[in-house]
Amino acid sequence: MRASRVSATLGARVAIAEAGRFGGTCVNVGCIPKKLFAYAAHFRDDLKEAADFGWSVAEPAFDWTRLVANKDREIDRLNGVYERVLVNAGVSIFRGKAFVRGKNEVEINGKTVTAKHILVATGSWPQKPDIPGAELTITSNEAFYLEQLPQRVLVVGGGYIAVEFASIFNGLGVRTTLAYRGALLLRGFDAELGIRLGEEMGRKGVAVLLRKNPAKIEKGLKVTFEDGSTEQFDLVMFATGRKPNTAGLGLEAAGVKLAADGAVIVDRYSKSSAASIHAIGDVTNRLNLTPVATAEGLALSKTLFGGTPTPVDHDTVPTTVFANPNLATVGLSEEKARERFGKLDIYKTAFRSLKHTMGDSEEKIFMKLVVDAASQRVIGAHMLGPDAGELIQGIAIAVKLGATKAQFDATIGIHPTAAEEFVTMREKFIG
Repeated sequence: MRASRVSATLGARVAIAEAGRFGGTCVNVGCIPKKLFAYAAHFRDDLKEAADFGWSVAEPAFDWTRLVANKDREIDRLNGVYERVLVNAGVSIFRGKAFVRGKNEVEINGKTVTAKHILVATGSWPQKPDIPGAELTITSNEAFYLEQLPQRVLVVGGGYIAVEFASIFNGLGVRTTLAYRGALLLRGFDAELGIRLGEEMGRKGVAVLLRKNPAKIEKGLKVTFEDGSTEQFDLVMFATGRKPNTAGLGLEAAGVKLAADGAVIVDRYSKSSAASIHAIGDVTNRLNLTPVATAEGLALSKTLFGGTPTPVDHDTVPTTVFANPNLATVGLSEEKARERFGKLDIYKTAFRSLKHTMGDSEEKIFMKLVVDAASQRVIGAHMLGPDAGELIQGIAIAVKLGATKAQFDATIGIHPTAAEEFVTMREKFIG
């Protein structure tokens, strides 16, 4: 989307081939509908907490069908907006799947189209493990279109998608189990975030089972785990990874080198081993986030048609996980920072929010700053708590600009907020 529109505004003659709906994974079966569902799931906590502030709230009732219908309406609206944006930019649209037939040729619906440059932005697709009964389960794709909510759900996985959907199902009143084969949720994040998120999700009612993995699934959704234990569910959802969408596209025949997982191997300018063929987004399996993909598209447009070769900066990219509670981070985890910098100063805090002091909620906000001891630059900032993604965006600017701990300390906090803790942490953690 971004590459097509910007390239067209820079004077290029652009066509886009799309077999499905515009907006890719994010708009249709990713970030947008997922966050809408996450909003819905948070209302249960909000309604409970309202009583702590004097509100009398009737027994709430939830209508899954209405949520799905309203979500579908919003996605339809966005699809239309994206198509109009392309058309208004002068982009030609081909409805159909494209196959690469040469370094400068693409086939769409039996018609050959030639182009000086070809961009592959086909994304990725959810994968299921190769175990008996896997065909009886769903992935995140199908979770957005369930006809009804199950009573008991098993979510398998320990990454973004797994913890987000476990939180969504739990928040909507489903008896939810999260099973992960590893010892720690959210591998690749700061380890302390994964530990604390598991604890908070457990307090909210999710049964978090670590070092637990399904071995087979039988009709009726009886799940046998690798340790021999069994349990019955009404729905099993696998969130165990995604694979780049390159199979059968003809890329290898055109001279494009692929990684073992099918990802297109590209240089820092998103160029593949075939000089005329480029790739961006999840299909390259670099940093699989929507804003990163759009940044890659913008950089490629500038490189090819703007006269400004622009590499993509994948350093200090902020990200958030819309679990309950939210989690957000920018920069290096403590573990990665120790590998790269050696000696660190660590600052962290955990506390109940002012909002929760009015009731019996034991949920705690957690914040952490990772500081390079030598330069005193803040090289990592991490948070677990409400609206963490909204808050970390501002912190990300400071981290990106190389702010020091002293500059954080010199910034006056906004009181009373959770955000002020990022500029009031003074005591180094010793552990």
